[in-house]
Amino acid sequence: MRKILCLLLICTTLLLAGCALSSASRDKDFDDSLIVVGFSQVGSESDWRLANTASMVSALSEQNGYRLLFDNARQKQENQYLAIRNFIQQDVNYIVLAPISETGWDSVFREAKAAGIPVIVVDRQVSVEDESLYQSWVGSDFYREGQMAITWMEESFPDPDAPLRILHLQGTEGATAQLMRSRALEEAVARHENWTVEAALKGEFTEAKGYEVVRDFLKTGTPFSVLYSENDNMTFGAMRALDEAGISYGRDGEVKIISFDAVHKALEYCLEGRINLCVECNPLHGPRVDRLIKSCEAGEEVPKSSYVEEICFTCDTITPQMIGEREY
Repeated sequence: MRKILCLLLICTTLLLAGCALSSASRDKDFDDSLIVVGFSQVGSESDWRLANTASMVSALSEQNGYRLLFDNARQKQENQYLAIRNFIQQDVNYIVLAPISETGWDSVFREAKAAGIPVIVVDRQVSVEDESLYQSWVGSDFYREGQMAITWMEESFPDPDAPLRILHLQGTEGATAQLMRSRALEEAVARHENWTVEAALKGEFTEAKGYEVVRDFLKTGTPFSVLYSENDNMTFGAMRALDEAGISYGRDGEVKIISFDAVHKALEYCLEGRINLCVECNPLHGPRVDRLIKSCEAGEEVPKSSYVEEICFTCDTITPQMIGEREY
């Protein structure tokens, strides 16, 4: 845990500063035996993102045979285009991309392929005309995450005659996590005649925006009994808005809360009974990216997609030991 906390502190500083972990130039002290990787990260919008960066920094370290060039895109896809083109100019061995959205990558991926640089996509997926434009993808099964949440809702609210009113707090529009978690909910609402979505609010995966949109929605006085929030940071903002409005939530509250990511703070709230369900989204992609690159270096065939393992936690089953064993 101490190692992860130290890495999180380092990554927070780097993400806020927007600087690289290694200089772009290969000076006279550069070790040619190192594998040079350019990594474009979405930004620093959430606790999950910081843990994801920490995992990548740890796995792609000089001690593990890498020289990492890091770029913080600050939530702008144009910045990621620029970063990828800079990585190509720097003649890196691999490009790793955590894409802001699924679409818009065909052109820069073609440039990387023409330069002979494999692209590995992490976290969110990409939609391109030719899948050979990227080497592999590593991340979560966001649709399955949504299905786990739906299963809990079906078990918790089994009465088909009792109306279930849902407030849907969505992440960044077009991101795979948003698309798939939303899809799972939309399909479930279509199957259950007594389920309705009172509003779908755009929280952009940030605590500030989650607070803002939920605060404004609560002013309408529209009742709801379930908050389906697509990441923990938005959930934290929504909880603050509910507190200010005097609306109880959690195990014994008026509103039951479903949250995705299962970062440490969210799990503590779950243990306290303030969040009913935490669905894990595992950010520790670094070791899998390391294995993929090492396999590529050895000339081995690599899978087109690799899913990380994930579970969910409820306020009735979570224990302090479970939280203590977590790496993030």
